[in-house]
Amino acid sequence: MTRRAFITLLGGAAAAWPLAARAQQVTKLLTVGFLGQSTPAAESQRFAAFVQRLRELGWIEARTIAIEVRWTEGRSERAAEIAAEFVRLKVDVIVTSGTPLVAAAKQTTSVIPIVFALAGDPVGTGLVASLARPGGNVTGLSVLATDLPGKRIELLREAVPGLRRLAIIGNASNPVIVAEMGEFQKAANTLGLGSGIFEIRRTEDIAPAFEAIKGRAEALYVCQDLLTLTNRTRINTWAVGVHLPVMHASSESVDAGGLMSYGPNFLNLFRRSADYVDKILRGAKPAEIPVEQPTKFDLVINLTTAKVLGLEVPPTLLARADEVIE
Repeated sequence: MTRRAFITLLGGAAAAWPLAARAQQVTKLLTVGFLGQSTPAAESQRFAAFVQRLRELGWIEARTIAIEVRWTEGRSERAAEIAAEFVRLKVDVIVTSGTPLVAAAKQTTSVIPIVFALAGDPVGTGLVASLARPGGNVTGLSVLATDLPGKRIELLREAVPGLRRLAIIGNASNPVIVAEMGEFQKAANTLGLGSGIFEIRRTEDIAPAFEAIKGRAEALYVCQDLLTLTNRTRINTWAVGVHLPVMHASSESVDAGGLMSYGPNFLNLFRRSADYVDKILRGAKPAEIPVEQPTKFDLVINLTTAKVLGLEVPPTLLARADEVIE
């Protein structure tokens, strides 16, 4: 081979190396399957918080990691179909939230690691063996806190002077929500309030539930899951229509017109779920990563809604709020 031919061959090979390297890199991208509870519009902030934290940890979408995103569109029965799709795609980890969706993913695969950004009672519902040692292929962040019902009622009483009777609404198809409604009613009774549970199972049940609540309560607590989160704007609209102040579990529902919320910062939970993904992609086993419980709870108040309802929120309560929407 002549010197010129050798140099030409070498140059062509050198030019091809970056392309080959890039092709090789693409085939080796680790993949996360993100199973959203609701719709892109409803959960855009949660997903953005998750992706932003991944970037901070060095995982850049389409460069160092691939993310397959699917949404149930508010229909929990789709969770099993999407989880099966993730198994066919051979994703390296599945991220989701809410007990029904986590359970569907767990029933679909016992091999692919599953991270839940939030779940109500992961031990009680059998998602994990224990908080300290989850076992199996599932781990994540729990939102269960036994003192939350009492604290939420106390805050609601401060915002609604003379509160005597409380309505509780939740999805009776979700065992975690059934337990929460019971705990909330127990806390209300302990604090001397009358209470009534109003069960829903689908979107069409919301309007009849409010018709049943009308005139029978001075305030409402909404147990949050896929059904109520997806319909939070509809629920708040109905509540304002019957002049009912609403306490929610997360600020997302206050942004959508609810009066107030007290609970974990759900966006922070989705950020933390990215840390779990990072550990798993770097070799950690979900069975050995402890489930975290929140240590900080945010109080959010919507003053615009308070004015519509004719409520004067006490300055002492506003001073304790982590966020006030005006």
